[in-house]
Amino acid sequence: MSRSVYGRRTEGETPGEAALRRSRQPLWGRVLYRVLWTMVFALIKVLFRLRVEGGGNLPAGPFVLSPVHRSFIDTPIAGMITSRRLRFMGKESLWEIRPLGALLSVLGGFPVERGTADRTALRAATDVLSLGEPLVMFPEGTRRDGDRVRRDDMLDGPAFVAARAGVPIVPVGLGGTVRALPVGSVVPRPRRVVVVVGDPIPPPAKVQGRVPRRAVRELTDRLYRELSDLYVEARVLAGEEPARP
Repeated sequence: MSRSVYGRRTEGETPGEAALRRSRQPLWGRVLYRVLWTMVFALIKVLFRLRVEGGGNLPAGPFVLSPVHRSFIDTPIAGMITSRRLRFMGKESLWEIRPLGALLSVLGGFPVERGTADRTALRAATDVLSLGEPLVMFPEGTRRDGDRVRRDDMLDGPAFVAARAGVPIVPVGLGGTVRALPVGSVVPRPRRVVVVVGDPIPPPAKVQGRVPRRAVRELTDRLYRELSDLYVEARVLAGEEPARP
């Protein structure tokens, strides 16, 4: 039995086949996901008075969802933007506990081997998109602070994956999540949270089957500009800062 970025696979099974097998939800998985999603959505709706603007901007096919990242609740909030199962990367070690791994897979998680090269994780993300499923990637990489998006914090990973897979990237501003769960807090506070979904950004054209590095950087630049405006708009709607004159 060999190993892949998706965890253990059967003898002779390719990484792509392993990804496809893990991504196929049995009927009980689809039912469980729907039940859990509905419960979490209802809880977040009540606790944070969740408001989603621009939900109709989400493409019907695969895409990369790229929200700002300021709080630990950003991930579950992002998962409430659509009832479609969104895919997230997770540490492979979490799947070593079988019940937890099964639950994470149902919820859209897929394991990436810790300590592997970044390109391995990016290839895994690209394979998920090739299955027709939307993927969440935070362009700032990790949780940041501040009331503005900084270009220096932006990573090329989401743009690279979207460009390589030939799918649009969707910027998302989140407002109010810092007040709902400040740094150092473990108990969420009842504060208004607003999500603003931007227009999909189309992937750049490939040149001889490859995406030029310059095109990836330009896509990241555009994502940065869109994300900056959406973050301010989401913060204004959430009451975190006054509206621009």
